[in-house]
Amino acid sequence: MNARRTVRVVVRTVVALAAVVAFAVAGLAWSLQRSLDTSFTSTAAIPHATPTPQGQAYNALLVGLDARTDSAGNPLPPELFNALHVGPDGGQLNTDTIILLHVPADPGQPAEAISIPRDSYVPIAGGRGTHKINSAYELGLTSAENTLTAQGITGPELDRRGREAGRATLVATVEQLTGVQIDHYAEINFVGFVELTEALGGVPICLNEPVHDSYSGIDLPAGPQTVDGPAALAFVRQRHGLPNGDLDRIARQQAFAAGLTKQLISTGTFTNPVRLARLVGVVDRNVVLDSGWNIEQALSQFAGLSGSDLRFQTIPTGRTDLRTPYDGIAVQIDQSAVRAFVRSVVSGHEPRAASPSETAAAPPVQPAGSGRSSRSTTATPRVITAGGVPCVN
Repeated sequence: MNARRTVRVVVRTVVALAAVVAFAVAGLAWSLQRSLDTSFTSTAAIPHATPTPQGQAYNALLVGLDARTDSAGNPLPPELFNALHVGPDGGQLNTDTIILLHVPADPGQPAEAISIPRDSYVPIAGGRGTHKINSAYELGLTSAENTLTAQGITGPELDRRGREAGRATLVATVEQLTGVQIDHYAEINFVGFVELTEALGGVPICLNEPVHDSYSGIDLPAGPQTVDGPAALAFVRQRHGLPNGDLDRIARQQAFAAGLTKQLISTGTFTNPVRLARLVGVVDRNVVLDSGWNIEQALSQFAGLSGSDLRFQTIPTGRTDLRTPYDGIAVQIDQSAVRAFVRSVVSGHEPRAASPSETAAAPPVQPAGSGRSSRSTTATPRVITAGGVPCVN
């Protein structure tokens, strides 16, 4: 493969996987392939996972994990939590970012990144009831750890096997919700996210209005700007004070991915050995891939893709203030509307925004004695591409 084609292939990979932020780095350096092959892998997320042959479509689940440990389960220093405004370890492993990435077989078709709101109220795989989808990982982990503890398993092995069960539960839940098979899995924690933005020298974003939020630690002016480290994490994690709640948070994640792509392409990252090595180090410390993810074959899948050939969309939703019996306020989801939407995206047809009657098909769940909220149903949010840096709330 000549140098120009190598750069194009690498760029395309980064574009398509930017939504999960650091995963893309795993394919950046051919010379460091052996090092990457030793990074953390999951054998349970995608059972019997195999590499995807060139020219074959596949679906990957990209996950951002709210974890206070690295990929090996080693605890991170408490002072880091304070600097990042993420609070102490609450003992839970929630998934703040959940994206279904569809890579088509036809190189002329765009790759599609479909965001699933973390507060989507859906049935959790394994008969675990209906809850927010971001709890699927934790519910699977807790169930497995209870069983394993009873068998006398403790320590790192308990953590490893518990997390594997959590990944498997999340994958099964997303497959159940969307109706599509997931072929690959990538997971990153928030520390890896921060390290990546710092390694790149920041990521360009744009805000419609100035924002200040004591919970996330964000304090940024309106307009275009560059963020890194804790400020970048706060930008994608803020959920208090946003007009459309979880949907605005998703728009930020998608806009950040667009800015990340722009930064990777414009700064010569792929030709800078020092910066490249730093990025690969982020992957080794903080990213988990399924055992069948073949980086070289994945790279070839993206030859020729430009920023505008990756589109970010969000599943159709109903009420964003759905009252639930045990999980607080959630986002209402109608599975039939979600499956129809995902099917249209995967098939290459222009998705049709769900109508209010479709998104409201699933009746709100109300705890005893609560009043019905008045917030109207929500149509499918706008499409964001990785060809620019869109302004968001």
